[in-house]
Amino acid sequence: MAETSIEWTDATWNPVAGCTVLTAGCTNCYAMRMAARLDAMGVAKYNGLTRKSGKRAVWTGKLYLDRKALDTPKGWTKPRQIFVNSMSDLFHADVPAEFVADVWSTMSATPQHTYQILTKRPDRMAEITSGLPVLRNVWLGTSVESADYLHRIDVLRRVRAAVRFISFEPLLGSVADANLKKIHWAIVGGESGPKARPMDAEWVREIESACRRYSTAFFFKQWGGKNKKATGRTLNGRTYDEMPAAIGTS
Repeated sequence: MAETSIEWTDATWNPVAGCTVLTAGCTNCYAMRMAARLDAMGVAKYNGLTRKSGKRAVWTGKLYLDRKALDTPKGWTKPRQIFVNSMSDLFHADVPAEFVADVWSTMSATPQHTYQILTKRPDRMAEITSGLPVLRNVWLGTSVESADYLHRIDVLRRVRAAVRFISFEPLLGSVADANLKKIHWAIVGGESGPKARPMDAEWVREIESACRRYSTAFFFKQWGGKNKKATGRTLNGRTYDEMPAAIGTS
């Protein structure tokens, strides 16, 4: 387990490492920088997962399936919210469905934890999870960085889950037309890091308003920028740390 500074979770668990750049939201992915750093530190799990492109690290497309990590959460007795695969995408095309099923088995065997799984590939999530049991302690979500990817929400709506959520991070444009019907939670955040792209406050307020219309819990993670601590996470003079209830299995 890795304790984490991610505001909406307690820990991360990475049975898979490595990914492939898919859309504009991946351009400055923090996980690519972290994987390169871990590789440089000699952590074998991250060897060869990134390459240098100019002055930055980018995914090579190589994945590492860490079978030794599959049973790790079984040793954690204290209940935690756990972000699954912060360093990858469980529904990447090269992750075998059988391996996803093994991850499901671990989550089923550890109901004291709540697992949060994000993907930029909701079509594959829908396909694979249709053959897996719906677990009340597993939340399924997709990333939407701009209006170009609002269709991912429609796909996610087809997925049976106790909680469905959207990560609007990094938010790169207005998503004022987002339909949050049957979406239980929305996380919003600006991009952070040395090449962070700006986020307009109006884009954030549009999502907050949509959350009120659809009774969706609203979590504002950060403004982002080169120094995210300096810009903070206050909106309208307050912080928003709303979390979803375990709605059911619709």
